Amino acid sequence: MRVQVTQFGLRRTVLVTGGAGFLGSHLCERLIDAGHDVLCADNFYTGTRENIAHLLGNPRFELIRHDVTFPLYVEVDEIYNLACPASPIHYGVDPVQTTKTSVHGAINMLGLAKRVGAKILQASTSEVYGDPDVHPQREDYWGNVNPIGPRSCYDEGKRCAETLFFDYWRQYRLRIKVARIFNTYGPRMHPNDGRVVSNFIVQALRGDPITLFGDGSQTRSFCYVSDLIGGLVRLMDSPDDFTGPVNLGNPVEMTVAALARRIVDLTGSSSVIEFRPLPENDPRQRQPDISLARERLDWSPAVGLEQGLVATIAYFEELLSGRRT
Repeated sequence: MRVQVTQFGLRRTVLVTGGAGFLGSHLCERLIDAGHDVLCADNFYTGTRENIAHLLGNPRFELIRHDVTFPLYVEVDEIYNLACPASPIHYGVDPVQTTKTSVHGAINMLGLAKRVGAKILQASTSEVYGDPDVHPQREDYWGNVNPIGPRSCYDEGKRCAETLFFDYWRQYRLRIKVARIFNTYGPRMHPNDGRVVSNFIVQALRGDPITLFGDGSQTRSFCYVSDLIGGLVRLMDSPDDFTGPVNLGNPVEMTVAALARRIVDLTGSSSVIEFRPLPENDPRQRQPDISLARERLDWSPAVGLEQGLVATIAYFEELLSGRRT
């Protein structure tokens, strides 16, 4: 390992793929604040330079434009593999490329980790559980996933990536970590990503109708971005014998209709709610069982929904006003 001892402890060189995205940019910040050198790789399909513009002058930060479906040759100690469009609007534009990003990207990053002896973390997803028959979802649940539906490029791509990670662990004893990320929100979400939090906030701030799919009774559990990033870092820093998969999310469950009403109240919006047909294979329930994360990582969310929504609304107010570019 190329680690150095600094006033912060061990200084590592860390690769973050998808590092200019919503989660990736927050992770890059957290790692730099901890005293590490960060190599951010992104092809800017959904990530933006604006997300990491404030880091470009930092001597511990380096940006490289790269698509993970192609091999990358760098020397690093740790890899966080976050590269993949994560919203239905974005991954549905090019489902073949989405699958390639999950599968070829995992193969290329695992190959890099094997070559340089790095520890590697896969940002997986609650979508591996599909439309679950078990509630809340535990890591030992295998899921209920349609392998040929419009969401399958993402759902099955992430499931295959998990398979590859565990095969590399079994076959090559590679040091792996797998995080199953549940709905996460916060500043730097893409305003047009189609996710309920960003959708509702943007619509409310513009005074547009709030679009609810189905009858609004489907449930989600929303984790603020700072909590999620803390969970990823704790997982990476956990003992090598703990591979995961581990659920990272907020176990507080609510209906999307209740979320819409909360956002309308917090924004003081006059928006009305409109109901539209539920998309195919849209999950009815999402709630993580985070017992494993509490036990092995001593991790649980600390930011309440209202506190997180207030910060996220403030970000979008600035973005939509043009004060943030």
